[in-house]
Amino acid sequence: MPLIILALAAALLLIFLLTRLLRREHQARQRLALHDQLFDKLSDGVLLIDRNGHIRQHNQAAARLLGKADSELLGSPLTDAVPQLAQAEPLAAGQRLHIVSATGSRLALAVCRLDETAENLVLLQPASEAERSLEDIERFKHSQYFARIGTWDWDIDTNRLYWSEAIYAMFGHAVGAVTPSYELFCASLHPDDRERVRAGELRCIETGENHDEEYRVIWPDGSLHWLRETGNVVKNAEGAAVKMLGVVRDITEEKVWANQMHQLAHHDALTGLPNRLVFEDRLRNALERARRNATRVALVFIDLNGFKAINDAHGHAAGDQVLVATAQKLKGALRESDSVARIGGDEFVVILEGLALDCVLEEEARQIGEKILAALATPFGSENPQRIGASLGIAVFPDHAPSMDRLIHSADLAMYEAKRSGENQYRLGSPGQQRASVE
Repeated sequence: MPLIILALAAALLLIFLLTRLLRREHQARQRLALHDQLFDKLSDGVLLIDRNGHIRQHNQAAARLLGKADSELLGSPLTDAVPQLAQAEPLAAGQRLHIVSATGSRLALAVCRLDETAENLVLLQPASEAERSLEDIERFKHSQYFARIGTWDWDIDTNRLYWSEAIYAMFGHAVGAVTPSYELFCASLHPDDRERVRAGELRCIETGENHDEEYRVIWPDGSLHWLRETGNVVKNAEGAAVKMLGVVRDITEEKVWANQMHQLAHHDALTGLPNRLVFEDRLRNALERARRNATRVALVFIDLNGFKAINDAHGHAAGDQVLVATAQKLKGALRESDSVARIGGDEFVVILEGLALDCVLEEEARQIGEKILAALATPFGSENPQRIGASLGIAVFPDHAPSMDRLIHSADLAMYEAKRSGENQYRLGSPGQQRASVE
């Protein structure tokens, strides 16, 4: 009986031990399955290398980063997966290399030893920004240079200033030829822009608003260039501004282009005189000033006589020369405060401001008409000097019209009346009319 009890107890113990062993084996398999799942979900590549240098195990990230299929990796020599290692020293723990995968991606390769075994664990990671090749860094620098964009930061307390390489050229210096400083920056600014730029910086420091300024810089050779600077402040733990940083861009060509577009939109392409759009704007402003200052404004419409005959006889190039010469003569005959514009074909207009109200209107008109006709009567052209006549219509604000449109209409009617009267005539808008002739 005791033997039976002893055998039964041994059997129960064996069953308990077997059950516990099976449970542990099940748990181990679960942990192994979880390990395999985590192994394959890693974003970094992992290669397990045996003592012979073959890949015994890898995860999906390693295959993806190396651009290889599973069948190409498992069991193959590591040097087949990473050909760059064929010429390198044998792998050693702690080794770190930079390689290029079959897809062209740059990878950081690190080697770790597992316990005391001869197996190595190889980790593959996409190269970080700090580990980019010198070629990539140089490419970035060149892109800044050709895009005419540079980065800067300014230490507010010490006035230390950092420029990326592209900025040196924007201030007319070779890279490294000068030491960037806030004093150098201020000295390079155009004197008319310094106060505005400094005010913008102070506003950014005090309010945290974005800094955005366009300004001119004077190069060491004296040439003028336009830059646009944007940036913002960096604050410390106490909330005080300690640094400004941002980018600067060369906009000289943009300014030239914008000025050309403005010139084309507001000026006659042939003579360079203001066009009708600018003329009307200037006349409107002149009338406003006359109302405030209780003065007169004289508007003179000018039409060239015989211009079509010159075009027909000598060609349009000769006609263009007449128009250019007329513009120059008119500008030479007027005061600095007067305006002249070409409003079409062979028609010009002149605005004379600041005329006194107590002057005799007819005498004022006579002086204006004779002065303009005398200027235009001088011959033009050096090889074959020619003369060309003109007809003038003069209207005066406020005597002849209270508004711009009516003043223009009055001067236009007077000009046609002068044209019907013969060469080199002027007519004064109603109510009075005068006639004058300059031989």
